[in-house]
Amino acid sequence: MAAPKKGRRAPAGQGHPGRTLILVLLAMAGLIGGMFYSGTLTPRLGIDLAGGTSFTLQAENMPGKPNAINETNMKTAADIMDRRVNGLGVSETEVQTQGTNHIIVNIPRGTNAKQARQQVGTTAQLGFRPVLTTTAGTKTPEPKPSPSQSGKNAKGKSGQQAGSQQHASSSATPGAKPTTQGRAVTDSLKKAPSPKPTPSGSAKPSTPPAPGGDQIPPALQKQLNALDCSTKQGRAAAGEQAAATKPSDPVVACNTEGTQKYVLGPVGVEGTDVKGAKAVFDSQQGQGWIVQMDFTSDGGKKFADITGKLATKAPPQNQFAIVLDGAVVSDPRVSERLNGGNATISGGFTQQSAQDLGNMLSYGALPLSFKIVDETTVTAALGGEQLHAGLIAGAIGLGLVVIYLIAYYRGLALVALASLCVSAILTYALMTLLGPAIQFALNLPAVCGAIVAIGITADSFIVYFERIRDEIREGRTLRPAVERGWPRARRTILVSDFVSFLAAAVLFIVTVGKVQGFAFTLGLTTLLDVVVVFCFTKPLMTLLARRKFFADGHSWSGLDPKRLGAKPPLRRRRTAPTQTKEA
Repeated sequence: MAAPKKGRRAPAGQGHPGRTLILVLLAMAGLIGGMFYSGTLTPRLGIDLAGGTSFTLQAENMPGKPNAINETNMKTAADIMDRRVNGLGVSETEVQTQGTNHIIVNIPRGTNAKQARQQVGTTAQLGFRPVLTTTAGTKTPEPKPSPSQSGKNAKGKSGQQAGSQQHASSSATPGAKPTTQGRAVTDSLKKAPSPKPTPSGSAKPSTPPAPGGDQIPPALQKQLNALDCSTKQGRAAAGEQAAATKPSDPVVACNTEGTQKYVLGPVGVEGTDVKGAKAVFDSQQGQGWIVQMDFTSDGGKKFADITGKLATKAPPQNQFAIVLDGAVVSDPRVSERLNGGNATISGGFTQQSAQDLGNMLSYGALPLSFKIVDETTVTAALGGEQLHAGLIAGAIGLGLVVIYLIAYYRGLALVALASLCVSAILTYALMTLLGPAIQFALNLPAVCGAIVAIGITADSFIVYFERIRDEIREGRTLRPAVERGWPRARRTILVSDFVSFLAAAVLFIVTVGKVQGFAFTLGLTTLLDVVVVFCFTKPLMTLLARRKFFADGHSWSGLDPKRLGAKPPLRRRRTAPTQTKEA
């Protein structure tokens, strides 16, 4: 009985090339659509191509540390500034030391120069101070004595002390407008209840203690009343005065928005005691964006002591202020002693504000303070001329490659050129989208890396084409040659691209500045080469092998067996039985 015939199977490795090509086209359409959706149609350029801003910061000794300006501290400060403003190292913001007490910062056009300037400018000491009292940021009018206050004065209290009580009453009243200041709401830090108003419409007064007594010193109270944090000049003056105050002395300060002003006690925990901080989205407890802090061993003990003291006090004296450059960036409240060397701040954070606060906590404590002494605008004339010359050289080289492909590979050159076009489109779209995503900036070294990648991509095509031609020389037809040549070509392409990517990764890790742009671009285009060869070149060759022009070995296909010196076709030989078997 004859065995049933089995259906014909496609040669191994062919799969569904049409589907793969459609996926590549959809990915290209998605990236291009993302460019139009984001409104970003050109890559973000580096400072050498687009120009930008350059400013010089001068280091200054802080109170109590007259010999802090040295090579070690300057390098530490420059490294912290670089991490704060440069992110992944591809945003093209350059931070470098100059001389013994200067740091140069170059910010390319297209970067948020104002935000970067603020991050670099806020590089003095970070500290955690207990809040003694707080009130609205506007200037407080001098209180007028009332009959009840006169009676209290007769009993021995001064008018200034009564004014202090009135101020405490106003400070306990919550503002009508919510702020973005963080509130600690972990298991150990919980939001304190708002004070209940009295029948007269004001909250119950609480007398904030001074650092060494039961009342705020009259000089600090007078300074607080005169402070106007609602103006930029007032905040700047308060920040300079607070930054110049010794850590062991109380201080008057404003928050960064200018909506609140504070009297703060001595520094309880210094910024150098913060091991790290990061922004995290809390989806389990529904707190939104939070900031997680980790302290050193000594910092954890100090933090436990200060939170233990603050937890026993009434609002607003159960708060501690996180002060950077004399400005309060957050003022969370404490409900109990915090042990373990970590804490969480939450409440009203957006992703950006949480990341900014985490960045300040991680990198805000520097051994020096700085001021901007010079700011200039950098033009892109020189870089533009170099780019123009480089593009001309690249175009000439690409033209020579195209001529070689057409002369040597003929019809196969169309496959190589189509693959190069797909790689170019993917590279351009990714570079454009990475600008707003990770602050990637295209500078001259990055352009050089993209040009070098053209050679890497073309080399992958040549390896595959030569494997196919070798199979044809062995006497095979095109369709089997395409499938049999692919495994060997694939191994060679993967090894070559792995070496290129490894070199780019090492270069990116061990270098700084513009060289990182070259390494990043080289690594990105190397990965794209693998994607293009596997998902576009190979499926396209599988489809073209079914076309008569290539399958029959036309003289202009680049796969002509006669021109390649092919052997006669391989055929199976059948041997007839030499003897007839009898039953």
